[in-house]
Amino acid sequence: MTQIKIFDTTLRDGEQSPGVNLNQLEKLEIAKQLERLGIDIMEAGFPASSQGDFDAVKKIAETVENVTITALARANRKDIDRAWEAIKDAKKKRIHVFIATSPIHMEYKLKKTPEEVMATSVEMVQYAKAKGTDVEWSAEDASRSELPFLAEIIEKVIDAGATVINLPDTVGYTTPKEYGEMFRYIKANVPNIEKVDLSCHCHDDLGMAIANSIAAMQNGATQIEGTINGIGERAGNASLEEIAVALKIREDFYPYHTNMVLNEIKRTSDLVSKFTGMIVPGNKAIVGRNAFAHESGIHQDGVLKHAQTYEIITPELVGIQSNNLVLGKHSGRHAFKDKIEQLGFELTEEKLTEAFQAFKLLTDRKKEVTDDDLFVILTDIQTDIQNRKRYELLSFQVQYGSHNLPTATVLIRDPNGNEIETAKTGQGSVEALYNTIDALIKESIQLTDFTLSSIGKGTDALAEVHVSMKIDDVFVSGRGTAQDVLAAAANAYLNAINRIFILKKHKASVVDSSS
Repeated sequence: MTQIKIFDTTLRDGEQSPGVNLNQLEKLEIAKQLERLGIDIMEAGFPASSQGDFDAVKKIAETVENVTITALARANRKDIDRAWEAIKDAKKKRIHVFIATSPIHMEYKLKKTPEEVMATSVEMVQYAKAKGTDVEWSAEDASRSELPFLAEIIEKVIDAGATVINLPDTVGYTTPKEYGEMFRYIKANVPNIEKVDLSCHCHDDLGMAIANSIAAMQNGATQIEGTINGIGERAGNASLEEIAVALKIREDFYPYHTNMVLNEIKRTSDLVSKFTGMIVPGNKAIVGRNAFAHESGIHQDGVLKHAQTYEIITPELVGIQSNNLVLGKHSGRHAFKDKIEQLGFELTEEKLTEAFQAFKLLTDRKKEVTDDDLFVILTDIQTDIQNRKRYELLSFQVQYGSHNLPTATVLIRDPNGNEIETAKTGQGSVEALYNTIDALIKESIQLTDFTLSSIGKGTDALAEVHVSMKIDDVFVSGRGTAQDVLAAAANAYLNAINRIFILKKHKASVVDSSS
């Protein structure tokens, strides 16, 4: 069977999803989980885009050991230098250089002739290769490019030192037949194509990203690019977990395999969903909550008699445990530590103590603590920005009744250590709470999205809130978890506000150090 290399771009293309804003600690946790998942190449970010992205890519490159770390760069020396500085300490590294090759992109976006694009590509691949690293070259909007030109430029960039050639369906326009034919044409018309891995990168604008990726494999692609949960710009990217499981379940038909550790899929999906705030739809293949649920009586009867009548994938294959009740109020620190190690977390003694205390507080209010509950506690603590917070919620109270105007009173500690308090009203309890916090914050805040979900089932389930907002023309997201819905809402709101203050502080320190 042919091995297909998995190129994960969750931390780059995935983070470009509208409203997604990951901090360095969150990116690092996702990167470590992607390593456990067994992906081959990790696109950690676009270092030239911001100081924060540069720092995150650099930290990932210094931490992750068993995955090739790549950084994206436009076809210019400044971007390539920045990418190299970010990844140079990685054990396995790659610079990913891209430039548009379709007539519409060359004419209207780049304002370059095909000859100029070709010359730039060759020069920049040579420049990146001189750094002593693998080089991936991407033909942006390849699926709308002219095939003879595409074949000519690919031959030249391979001669210049490219080790991977990526042919993206950048706007999700092509069909499986067309996309497969493009790969077949390149294989037949580029004489040095056997020197490189041929890669596909598909977007899902017409719902064909998975089908197009498989068509590329069937016509010579040896690397598949995509994201966890299929997140990404616009309609997203090809969903890597769907491709990997499809190849496994239908290995009788597809002669391909990947190195992905399939029973790490659910945990990876949950982590990405939590940090990005992008809720996985219930009917999502492989990882949706209904993926293994059977409502129809006929289906239920069939599954009870023989699981494979309607269940082609076992939940255990992708890491879903049917019974994950684990610890209770009488569980000790040693049992707790063993459990978090089973869940794949590596906590310092200080964070372990904090997590155990949070667990004990939860057992006082919740009879059964599940793996999902522990997952929330541990991810919050592992990526906590408590020691860098600019605003801290000390207490709040909301008065609400069906015939009364909701009123909230909030006490917070401001960036100077002062305790400030006020009260405001709103049309609902959450609005009253947020209006009150707004009155205590100096910046102009505009809430753009609010999402509430539960962790687990039952009336005592944890509540999780994700918010998106615009603060002084900067878009940012935040999340909060608590057993009380309003507490979760308040935590999410302040989490987003504090992210802005951390970002501003970081930018100010960069300016000071460079002046």
